[in-house]
Amino acid sequence: MSEQPRIPPVPRAGTDADTGGHPAHPTHPAHHAGHPPHRGADWMFGGVYGTVLASGLLAALDQAGEEYTPFYDASWVLVTAATAALAHGYSHHMAGHQGGSAGHRWRVLLRALWNEWPMIVATLPTVLLLVLAGVAEWDSYGVTAVGLGLNTALLFAWGSFVAVRVGYRLASALLIGLADATIGLAIIVANAVIK
Repeated sequence: MSEQPRIPPVPRAGTDADTGGHPAHPTHPAHHAGHPPHRGADWMFGGVYGTVLASGLLAALDQAGEEYTPFYDASWVLVTAATAALAHGYSHHMAGHQGGSAGHRWRVLLRALWNEWPMIVATLPTVLLLVLAGVAEWDSYGVTAVGLGLNTALLFAWGSFVAVRVGYRLASALLIGLADATIGLAIIVANAVIK
């Protein structure tokens, strides 16, 4: 008996060959040409980025021999974080530029900027610490040491939490958290060496 030639199956209507035969969602923005999917607030990325930013600013603002101004430093950290968040959101908006009316483009831009709020929130522990330092008149060396230690612990927590969320086992997640915490440790070491 002769073997019949094998004919590849034809994808069913409503499926996407690029997604392995899973149903396509034509109403999803990703499936419209020229329209990338909408970004949501990436609080995990923003948490890590904002924490590293706050650590770097805290270390840079503590200058030996200069007058200690914790309230000014707190406002500087907050303003810098807001500026970085706006720049990051704007760059994402321009990279995924969409057509449409001017009103639509403005709404997309405002949504992209708003989605950067986690980066600003992640700097709030440092801002709060600096405000408390101003109220209680703590010395700059102690505040910087506590702030860098706190942010290093937060980086460990962020890394571990995100790793667990994406499916890593606890032991592996803790190692990933330690890897993230090394960023904070590097800032501490750099601060000690430079000062």
